[in-house]
Amino acid sequence: MMTDARLKDLTPAMPVIFIKAIPADKQDTRSVYPCPVYKTRQRGPTYVWTFNLKTKENPSKWVLAGVALLLQI
Repeated sequence: MMTDARLKDLTPAMPVIFIKAIPADKQDTRSVYPCPVYKTRQRGPTYVWTFNLKTKENPSKWVLAGVALLLQI
């Protein structure tokens, strides 16, 4: 579940998560933020895929904040 980062923590580590494949027609897309994943901090050309993360907040909050996952820091 997504939450706000601690103050002054600009790149918090993503905790270990359980990944399970679900057919597209059976996915619950309510309260999900489609988080982009990039290879490096240089976002544009290093895009890898989109990772759906559950959130209690409106997904637009995370879009406006520019939230993304980075594979390398």
